[in-house]
Amino acid sequence: MRIGRRDFVSELGAGVCAGLGLSMRSSVAAAGSINTVRGPLAPAKLGVTLMHEHVLVDFAGADKIEKGRYDPDEAFNLALPHLKKAYELGCRTLVECTPAYIGRDPVLLRRLSDASGLTLLTNTGYYGAGANKYLPRHAFDESADQLARRWIEEARGGIEGSGIKPGFIKIGVEKGSLSEIHRKLARAAALTHKETGLTIASHTGDGAAALDQLDVLRQEGVAAAAFIWVHAQNESNAAVHIEAARRGAWVEFDGISQQSLDRHVGFVRNMIDQGLVRRTLISMDAGWYHVGEPGGGRYRGYEAVFLLFLPALRKTGAGDRRIRVLMVDNPRLALEQKIRLL
Repeated sequence: MRIGRRDFVSELGAGVCAGLGLSMRSSVAAAGSINTVRGPLAPAKLGVTLMHEHVLVDFAGADKIEKGRYDPDEAFNLALPHLKKAYELGCRTLVECTPAYIGRDPVLLRRLSDASGLTLLTNTGYYGAGANKYLPRHAFDESADQLARRWIEEARGGIEGSGIKPGFIKIGVEKGSLSEIHRKLARAAALTHKETGLTIASHTGDGAAALDQLDVLRQEGVAAAAFIWVHAQNESNAAVHIEAARRGAWVEFDGISQQSLDRHVGFVRNMIDQGLVRRTLISMDAGWYHVGEPGGGRYRGYEAVFLLFLPALRKTGAGDRRIRVLMVDNPRLALEQKIRLL
């Protein structure tokens, strides 16, 4: 199927078209829907997507965090120009991965989405990495089933009375074999997926933790395709990336920057060479307004994928089709709200 230039630019963004020379062939439309901060959206409308970014983060800890610790107007004013720049470069959707108890603010994200034109997604779930500093007290006391009910309630009724529903589940685990509580988080995420169809994105310390989580999902009857291994670049053994992808998981290389460029290109090129480009996701893990720092601190923009990474990947022989798979097709398929069972 071919589309006109106006529709193409609407889907992929003028910046990507002009800067990367993408072809005029359309993506295959997907069924289902995706929850955004402005309401449900057809997956085909996501366009070019940054899969793992942040707008605001508060590292105070679950026992100290509260909305009154920052000025939402100041955060809005700091973040907006960076989001507008991403839009100018061709981005159409940004997946905001800040979890509850680390600064998740869906109302701020909705304001920014309205003002920037970007589609933004927020999440449900809990983050156990960082020595469990960001887990609320009840996460230690409640069962996986009880935690899942909390997350399912947000998925069905909205977050904190805002009416904004999460577009995915975000959890976090440390390196190595899963601890008891991190195994519980993975199980709660699996249970939530089975009820909601929300995809699980997990901050993961290394390959051992990634494979452990896939085992938990399998035990709960959830397919690996429901799981995004976040920060896969932290695992230096590319064979583990291949194993996770061949099981069916999404393998995400984020944290892209000038300093990491060659490493990221090498990992993604390896996935392409192994025939696994359709299990690969990329992003920058950039941002953010840092609560507690004067003026929100230093905000790292979202340009590196467009200005550095994709041109470098092109030089390895990756053409329009593969870039479209990475930037449009894979995010759409990874995020669509669809229950994936074994």
